[in-house]
Amino acid sequence: MAWDEWEQLKSEAVERQGGGQMQLNQLDDVPAVTDGSGVGDLKVKHQDLAKIGDHAHTLYDRLWKEARVAVPSSDKAAGDLSKQGFGIGAALQHVSNRWEEQLKSLMDACAHINNHLAITDKQHRTDDDYIARNTSSIAVLDSGFDENWADSGTKSKGGS
Repeated sequence: MAWDEWEQLKSEAVERQGGGQMQLNQLDDVPAVTDGSGVGDLKVKHQDLAKIGDHAHTLYDRLWKEARVAVPSSDKAAGDLSKQGFGIGAALQHVSNRWEEQLKSLMDACAHINNHLAITDKQHRTDDDYIARNTSSIAVLDSGFDENWADSGTKSKGGS
């Protein structure tokens, strides 16, 4: 493709896109939710986090028990083949090493997910408790400012 042809294709593409003006892609405006349905609100439930964490832990255990089985036998076979002068021994050892590296990476990810969800669950409980304590304190304070003690329209003794 010649340079002139490339420039021509670029200019045609710009024309098809509306003259080359910048356009930002975005979602349509999301209407405000006022019906109390809670659509769009973040909701975290202990059961959901626990279930995901349990699956991650189960996968970790299965990887440890089942996926590592091939490593020792592959390493032994690679060593035997290399000692006998076969080039495939080094290749098999490379595959075994990469398998173990990838397996460790996957197991680390499972452990990270499990630990993170346990911490997230604990933090959400702590936040919820904090909010509940502060909200209940506000209600107690608010009850002390009950202005219904006087008739409507009557000024308080020290007020203006």
